Parts: sequence; C-alpha cells; structure tokens
Amino acid sequence: MDHIVTVQDAVTAFADWIEPTGAELAAIEREMPVILADVDLLDAQIITLDRTPNELDDRRIRRARRRALAARVALVNLAAGTSLPGGAA
Repeated sequence: MDHIVTVQDAVTAFADWIEPTGAELAAIEREMPVILADVDLLDAQIITLDRTPNELDDRRIRRARRRALAARVALVNLAAGTSLPGGAA
C-alpha cells in the first residue's frame, strides 16, 4: 500500500513569508498589554466555572475586566496619537 503524504510542509518550511515581519512583531508587542489583561480576565472567569462565584471572585473579575478595558483604551489612544499627524486632535 502506498501512503499518500503531502509535501506542503517540506516545500513551505523554508519560505520567507512564514516568519513574522518586524512590523508584525512590533504590532504584537504593542498589543501585549491587552493580550495579558484578557488572559487575566479569562483566568478569573475560568476559576468560577465549576462553582458559584463568591464576593472575592466577583471582585477579581471586576478588577480584571477594568484592567482589560483600560489596556484597550490605552492601545486605542496610542494608535490614535500616532495616526494623527501634526498633533491634531
């Protein structure tokens, strides 16, 4: 029996476009506070999946939600500040 295998991985394993570009890495670095805040929020929510949330869990989720929102606002403000030339607001 002949096995049918794909050569896609072997062909594209050394392609230049597989690695992230410097601009993509910079974008990920700018978004990292938002990503980490979202992970913290998910962690707080996952803790309460198998039980009824108590007051401490509610506070933890509220704090994580506020941090995630603040990180998103900071990212939007950073993007808005860099996209407006001449300091126009």
